[in-house]
Amino acid sequence: MELQESPSRTRQARHARAAAPTLHDVAREAGVSLATASRVLNGSERKVAESYRERVEQAAASLGYTANVSAQATARGTSPVIALLVADIADPYFGLIASGVARGADEQGLVVTIAITERDPAREARIVRALRGQRPQGLILAASRTQEDPADSATVAELTEFARFGGRVVTFGEGGAEGRHVEIDNRAGAEALGRSMAELGYRSAVAIAAAEGVRTSDDRLAGFRAGFEAGGGAVHRVLRGDFRKESGAALMTQALAEGVEPGTLVFGLSDVVAIGAMSALRDAGRAVGADVAVCGFDDVPSSVDVTPALTTVRVPLSEVGYQAFRATVDADWEQPPLPLEVVVRDSTPGLRR
Repeated sequence: MELQESPSRTRQARHARAAAPTLHDVAREAGVSLATASRVLNGSERKVAESYRERVEQAAASLGYTANVSAQATARGTSPVIALLVADIADPYFGLIASGVARGADEQGLVVTIAITERDPAREARIVRALRGQRPQGLILAASRTQEDPADSATVAELTEFARFGGRVVTFGEGGAEGRHVEIDNRAGAEALGRSMAELGYRSAVAIAAAEGVRTSDDRLAGFRAGFEAGGGAVHRVLRGDFRKESGAALMTQALAEGVEPGTLVFGLSDVVAIGAMSALRDAGRAVGADVAVCGFDDVPSSVDVTPALTTVRVPLSEVGYQAFRATVDADWEQPPLPLEVVVRDSTPGLRR
Protein backbone atom coordinates (compact mmCIF):
# COMPACT_ATOMS: atom_id res chain seq x y z
CA MET A 1 0.00 0.00 0.00
CA GLU A 2 1.40 3.38 -1.04
CA LEU A 3 1.16 6.21 1.46
CA GLN A 4 0.06 9.62 0.20
CA GLU A 5 1.53 12.79 1.69
CA SER A 6 -1.03 15.26 2.91
CA PRO A 7 -1.19 18.59 1.00
CA SER A 8 -0.22 20.51 4.16
CA ARG A 9 2.85 18.31 4.72
CA THR A 10 3.87 18.79 1.06
CA ARG A 11 3.60 22.56 1.38
CA GLN A 12 5.68 22.48 4.56
CA ALA A 13 8.36 20.41 2.85
CA ARG A 14 8.49 22.80 -0.09
CA HIS A 15 8.75 25.74 2.27
CA ALA A 16 11.59 24.02 4.15
CA ARG A 17 13.48 23.33 0.94
CA ALA A 18 13.12 26.98 -0.09
CA ALA A 19 14.35 28.35 3.25
CA ALA A 20 17.72 30.11 3.14
CA PRO A 21 20.56 28.30 4.94
CA THR A 22 21.37 29.68 8.38
CA LEU A 23 24.59 30.08 10.31
CA HIS A 24 23.54 27.03 12.37
CA ASP A 25 23.38 25.00 9.15
CA VAL A 26 26.89 26.10 8.18
CA ALA A 27 28.28 25.26 11.64
CA ARG A 28 26.66 21.81 11.53
CA GLU A 29 27.95 21.15 7.99
CA ALA A 30 31.50 22.24 8.91
CA GLY A 31 31.50 20.40 12.24
CA VAL A 32 32.39 23.49 14.25
CA SER A 33 30.72 25.52 16.96
CA LEU A 34 28.28 28.28 16.13
CA ALA A 35 30.72 30.83 17.61
CA THR A 36 33.52 29.67 15.29
CA ALA A 37 31.29 29.84 12.23
CA SER A 38 30.19 33.33 13.25
CA ARG A 39 33.77 34.54 13.69
CA VAL A 40 34.67 33.35 10.20
CA LEU A 41 31.62 34.62 8.34
CA ASN A 42 30.54 37.70 10.28
CA GLY A 43 33.84 39.52 10.33
CA SER A 44 35.00 39.15 13.92
CA GLU A 45 38.58 40.24 14.50
CA ARG A 46 39.23 37.22 16.77
CA LYS A 47 41.54 34.75 15.04
CA VAL A 48 40.30 31.34 13.89
CA ALA A 49 42.56 28.41 12.99
CA GLU A 50 43.09 28.18 9.23
CA SER A 51 41.78 24.60 9.08
CA TYR A 52 38.52 25.68 10.72
CA ARG A 53 38.26 28.74 8.49
CA GLU A 54 38.57 26.60 5.36
CA ARG A 55 35.93 24.14 6.59
CA VAL A 56 33.49 26.94 7.39
CA GLU A 57 34.02 28.73 4.08
CA GLN A 58 33.60 25.48 2.12
CA ALA A 59 30.41 24.65 4.02
CA ALA A 60 29.02 28.14 3.40
CA ALA A 61 29.78 27.86 -0.32
CA SER A 62 28.20 24.41 -0.68
CA LEU A 63 25.05 25.49 1.17
CA GLY A 64 24.79 28.85 -0.59
CA TYR A 65 24.94 30.75 2.70
CA THR A 66 25.12 34.54 2.60
CA ALA A 67 26.43 36.39 5.64
CA ASN A 68 23.97 38.49 7.62
CA VAL A 69 24.95 42.14 7.29
CA SER A 70 23.40 43.00 10.66
CA ALA A 71 25.43 40.27 12.33
CA GLN A 72 28.57 41.56 10.64
CA ALA A 73 27.84 45.05 11.90
CA THR A 74 27.49 43.68 15.44
CA ALA A 75 30.75 41.75 15.21
CA ARG A 76 32.81 44.49 13.57
CA GLY A 77 31.10 47.60 14.87
CA THR A 78 30.40 48.61 11.25
CA SER A 79 28.79 47.06 8.18
CA PRO A 80 30.46 46.82 4.74
CA VAL A 81 28.26 49.67 3.51
CA ILE A 82 28.78 53.27 2.41
CA ALA A 83 25.65 55.42 2.69
CA LEU A 84 25.14 58.14 0.08
CA LEU A 85 22.49 60.82 0.56
CA VAL A 86 21.42 62.76 -2.53
CA ALA A 87 18.67 65.26 -3.14
CA ASP A 88 17.22 63.70 -6.32
CA ILE A 89 18.54 60.55 -7.96
CA ALA A 90 16.77 61.50 -11.23
CA ASP A 91 19.04 64.55 -11.50
CA PRO A 92 22.08 63.54 -13.61
CA TYR A 93 24.29 65.66 -11.32
CA PHE A 94 23.70 63.21 -8.47
CA GLY A 95 23.68 60.21 -10.78
CA LEU A 96 27.24 61.01 -11.89
CA ILE A 97 28.37 61.52 -8.30
CA ALA A 98 26.80 58.17 -7.36
CA SER A 99 28.69 56.45 -10.20
CA GLY A 100 31.99 57.70 -8.76
CA VAL A 101 31.08 56.54 -5.24
CA ALA A 102 30.07 53.13 -6.62
CA ARG A 103 33.36 52.81 -8.52
CA GLY A 104 35.33 53.38 -5.33
CA ALA A 105 33.15 51.01 -3.30
CA ASP A 106 33.58 48.27 -5.90
CA GLU A 107 37.35 48.59 -5.62
CA GLN A 108 37.08 47.97 -1.86
CA GLY A 109 34.43 45.25 -1.95
CA LEU A 110 31.86 47.50 -0.27
CA VAL A 111 28.21 48.19 -1.01
CA VAL A 112 26.62 51.61 -1.59
CA THR A 113 23.15 52.34 -0.26
CA ILE A 114 21.48 55.50 -1.60
CA ALA A 115 18.84 57.58 0.16
CA ILE A 116 16.97 60.57 -1.27
CA THR A 117 16.54 63.67 0.89
CA GLU A 118 14.41 65.77 -1.52
CA ARG A 119 16.33 68.75 -0.07
CA ASP A 120 14.15 68.53 3.05
CA PRO A 121 16.28 69.07 6.20
CA ALA A 122 13.81 67.26 8.45
CA ARG A 123 13.71 64.25 6.10
CA GLU A 124 17.50 64.37 5.87
CA ALA A 125 17.84 64.17 9.67
CA ARG A 126 15.43 61.22 9.85
CA ILE A 127 17.39 59.34 7.19
CA VAL A 128 20.71 59.90 8.95
CA ARG A 129 19.18 58.72 12.23
CA ALA A 130 17.91 55.53 10.56
CA LEU A 131 21.25 54.92 8.84
CA ARG A 132 23.12 55.20 12.14
CA GLY A 133 21.35 52.03 13.26
CA GLN A 134 22.74 50.17 10.24
CA ARG A 135 26.32 51.16 11.16
CA PRO A 136 27.68 52.01 7.69
CA GLN A 137 31.43 52.56 7.49
CA GLY A 138 30.93 55.99 6.00
CA LEU A 139 28.18 58.47 5.21
CA ILE A 140 28.41 60.86 2.26
CA LEU A 141 26.00 63.79 2.25
CA ALA A 142 25.94 65.13 -1.32
CA ALA A 143 22.66 67.06 -1.22
CA SER A 144 22.79 70.86 -1.54
CA ARG A 145 22.70 72.52 1.85
CA THR A 146 21.03 75.70 3.07
CA GLN A 147 22.84 78.47 4.88
CA GLU A 148 20.68 78.82 8.00
CA ASP A 149 17.76 76.41 8.06
CA PRO A 150 16.77 75.68 11.71
CA ALA A 151 15.97 72.07 10.78
CA ASP A 152 19.50 71.69 9.44
CA SER A 153 20.85 71.62 13.00
CA ALA A 154 19.10 68.29 13.53
CA THR A 155 21.09 66.79 10.67
CA VAL A 156 24.31 68.23 12.08
CA ALA A 157 23.54 66.66 15.46
CA GLU A 158 22.88 63.26 13.87
CA LEU A 159 26.06 63.45 11.80
CA THR A 160 28.06 64.39 14.90
CA GLU A 161 26.69 61.37 16.77
CA PHE A 162 27.47 59.12 13.80
CA ALA A 163 31.08 60.35 13.80
CA ARG A 164 31.36 60.05 17.59
CA PHE A 165 30.81 56.29 17.39
CA GLY A 166 33.41 55.73 14.68
CA GLY A 167 31.57 56.44 11.42
CA ARG A 168 33.24 58.77 8.94
CA VAL A 169 31.17 61.69 7.64
CA VAL A 170 31.88 63.33 4.29
CA THR A 171 29.92 66.38 3.17
CA PHE A 172 30.06 68.61 0.11
CA GLY A 173 31.25 72.05 1.08
CA GLU A 174 31.34 73.08 4.71
CA GLY A 175 28.68 70.84 6.17
CA GLY A 176 28.77 72.23 9.71
CA ALA A 177 29.53 68.80 11.19
CA GLU A 178 32.51 66.73 12.14
CA GLY A 179 34.14 64.97 9.23
CA ARG A 180 35.68 65.70 5.88
CA HIS A 181 34.52 68.02 3.14
CA VAL A 182 34.72 67.70 -0.65
CA GLU A 183 34.89 71.15 -2.20
CA ILE A 184 33.62 72.16 -5.65
CA ASP A 185 34.63 75.75 -6.31
CA ASN A 186 31.25 76.77 -7.69
CA ARG A 187 31.95 80.47 -7.32
CA ALA A 188 35.24 80.40 -9.26
CA GLY A 189 33.75 78.24 -12.02
CA ALA A 190 30.74 80.53 -12.43
CA GLU A 191 32.97 83.61 -12.36
CA ALA A 192 35.03 82.19 -15.23
CA LEU A 193 31.79 81.50 -17.12
CA GLY A 194 30.58 85.07 -16.58
CA ARG A 195 33.84 86.51 -17.88
CA SER A 196 33.71 84.26 -20.95
CA MET A 197 30.15 85.34 -21.74
CA ALA A 198 31.11 89.01 -21.44
CA GLU A 199 34.03 88.41 -23.79
CA LEU A 200 31.54 87.02 -26.33
CA GLY A 201 29.77 90.37 -26.28
CA TYR A 202 26.80 89.69 -24.02
CA ARG A 203 25.84 92.60 -21.81
CA SER A 204 22.41 91.80 -20.39
CA ALA A 205 21.63 88.61 -18.46
CA VAL A 206 18.75 86.91 -16.71
CA ALA A 207 19.71 84.41 -14.00
CA ILE A 208 17.57 81.45 -12.97
CA ALA A 209 18.57 80.37 -9.47
CA ALA A 210 17.28 78.40 -6.50
CA ALA A 211 15.89 79.90 -3.32
CA GLU A 212 18.15 82.25 -1.39
CA GLY A 213 20.24 80.41 1.17
CA VAL A 214 20.92 77.31 -0.96
CA ARG A 215 24.71 77.32 -0.96
CA THR A 216 25.37 75.87 -4.42
CA SER A 217 22.96 78.30 -6.06
CA ASP A 218 24.16 81.32 -4.08
CA ASP A 219 27.82 80.61 -4.88
CA ARG A 220 27.17 80.12 -8.57
CA LEU A 221 25.02 83.22 -8.85
CA ALA A 222 27.55 85.38 -6.98
CA GLY A 223 30.41 84.07 -9.11
CA PHE A 224 28.59 84.55 -12.40
CA ARG A 225 27.52 88.06 -11.47
CA ALA A 226 31.09 89.01 -10.48
CA GLY A 227 32.62 87.67 -13.68
CA PHE A 228 29.94 89.06 -15.98
CA GLU A 229 29.96 92.51 -14.42
CA ALA A 230 33.78 92.61 -14.50
CA GLY A 231 33.51 92.21 -18.27
CA GLY A 232 30.98 95.01 -18.68
CA GLY A 233 27.74 93.02 -18.38
CA ALA A 234 24.88 93.23 -15.90
CA VAL A 235 22.48 90.68 -14.42
CA HIS A 236 19.18 92.56 -14.66
CA ARG A 237 16.85 89.90 -13.25
CA VAL A 238 17.18 86.94 -10.89
CA LEU A 239 14.32 84.46 -10.91
CA ARG A 240 14.23 81.86 -8.13
CA GLY A 241 12.86 78.33 -8.11
CA ASP A 242 14.61 75.00 -7.61
CA PHE A 243 16.94 72.56 -9.37
CA ARG A 244 14.35 70.82 -11.56
CA LYS A 245 13.99 71.16 -15.32
CA GLU A 246 10.35 72.12 -14.79
CA SER A 247 11.42 75.04 -12.62
CA GLY A 248 13.75 76.32 -15.34
CA ALA A 249 10.96 76.12 -17.91
CA ALA A 250 8.39 77.84 -15.69
CA LEU A 251 10.71 80.69 -14.74
CA MET A 252 11.80 81.20 -18.34
CA THR A 253 8.12 81.40 -19.35
CA GLN A 254 7.64 84.02 -16.62
CA ALA A 255 10.63 86.00 -17.88
CA LEU A 256 9.32 85.90 -21.46
CA ALA A 257 5.95 87.21 -20.29
CA GLU A 258 7.75 90.13 -18.67
CA GLY A 259 9.83 90.70 -21.81
CA VAL A 260 13.22 89.37 -22.93
CA GLU A 261 15.10 91.36 -25.55
CA PRO A 262 17.01 89.65 -28.36
CA GLY A 263 20.66 89.26 -27.44
CA THR A 264 19.88 88.55 -23.78
CA LEU A 265 21.88 85.84 -22.03
CA VAL A 266 20.14 83.38 -19.69
CA PHE A 267 22.27 81.79 -16.96
CA GLY A 268 20.78 78.65 -15.40
CA LEU A 269 22.25 77.56 -12.08
CA SER A 270 22.60 74.03 -13.51
CA ASP A 271 22.43 72.36 -16.91
CA VAL A 272 19.10 70.78 -15.97
CA VAL A 273 17.60 74.19 -15.20
CA ALA A 274 19.15 75.70 -18.35
CA ILE A 275 17.73 72.90 -20.52
CA GLY A 276 14.31 73.62 -19.04
CA ALA A 277 14.74 77.28 -20.01
CA MET A 278 15.67 76.25 -23.55
CA SER A 279 12.45 74.23 -23.82
CA ALA A 280 10.38 77.25 -22.79
CA LEU A 281 12.17 79.46 -25.32
CA ARG A 282 11.46 77.02 -28.15
CA ASP A 283 7.81 76.70 -27.08
CA ALA A 284 7.54 80.49 -27.28
CA GLY A 285 8.99 80.52 -30.81
CA ARG A 286 12.30 82.06 -29.75
CA ALA A 287 15.53 80.74 -31.24
CA VAL A 288 18.05 79.54 -28.65
CA GLY A 289 21.45 81.02 -29.42
CA ALA A 290 20.61 83.26 -32.36
CA ASP A 291 17.92 85.16 -30.40
CA VAL A 292 18.34 84.39 -26.70
CA ALA A 293 21.57 82.75 -25.51
CA VAL A 294 21.61 80.18 -22.70
CA CYS A 295 24.37 78.79 -20.49
CA GLY A 296 24.37 76.36 -17.57
CA PHE A 297 26.70 74.63 -15.12
CA ASP A 298 27.91 71.00 -14.54
CA ASP A 299 28.29 69.60 -18.11
CA VAL A 300 25.97 66.64 -17.61
CA PRO A 301 25.71 64.30 -20.64
CA SER A 302 22.41 65.78 -21.84
CA SER A 303 24.07 69.20 -22.30
CA VAL A 304 25.56 67.98 -25.60
CA ASP A 305 22.40 66.13 -26.67
CA VAL A 306 20.18 69.21 -26.82
CA THR A 307 20.04 71.47 -29.87
CA PRO A 308 21.90 73.74 -29.86
CA ALA A 309 24.47 72.17 -27.54
CA LEU A 310 24.65 73.95 -24.19
CA THR A 311 27.49 76.19 -23.03
CA THR A 312 28.41 75.21 -19.48
CA VAL A 313 31.08 74.72 -16.83
CA ARG A 314 32.52 71.22 -16.86
CA VAL A 315 32.64 69.67 -13.38
CA PRO A 316 34.25 66.20 -13.13
CA LEU A 317 31.27 64.86 -11.19
CA SER A 318 32.19 61.18 -11.34
CA GLU A 319 35.63 62.06 -9.97
CA VAL A 320 33.94 64.16 -7.28
CA GLY A 321 31.98 61.10 -6.19
CA TYR A 322 35.10 58.94 -6.26
CA GLN A 323 36.97 61.43 -4.08
CA ALA A 324 34.05 61.53 -1.65
CA PHE A 325 34.32 57.75 -1.35
CA ARG A 326 38.10 57.87 -0.85
CA ALA A 327 37.51 60.40 1.91
CA THR A 328 35.46 57.78 3.78
CA VAL A 329 38.13 55.05 3.67
CA ASP A 330 41.58 56.70 3.41
CA ALA A 331 43.13 57.63 6.74
CA ASP A 332 45.37 60.32 5.23
CA TRP A 333 43.02 61.53 2.49
CA GLU A 334 43.58 64.98 1.02
CA GLN A 335 41.42 66.29 -1.77
CA PRO A 336 43.28 66.73 -5.06
CA PRO A 337 42.42 69.77 -7.21
CA LEU A 338 39.14 69.48 -9.12
CA PRO A 339 39.61 71.36 -12.39
CA LEU A 340 36.55 73.27 -13.63
CA GLU A 341 36.48 74.25 -17.28
CA VAL A 342 34.25 76.62 -19.26
CA VAL A 343 32.96 74.84 -22.37
CA VAL A 344 31.51 77.21 -24.97
CA ARG A 345 29.00 75.64 -27.37
CA ASP A 346 26.39 76.78 -29.87
CA SER A 347 23.84 77.98 -27.29
CA THR A 348 26.04 81.09 -26.86
CA PRO A 349 27.33 81.98 -30.35
CA GLY A 350 28.31 85.49 -29.22
CA LEU A 351 27.20 88.94 -30.33
CA ARG A 352 28.87 90.93 -33.07
CA ARG A 353 29.59 94.44 -31.85
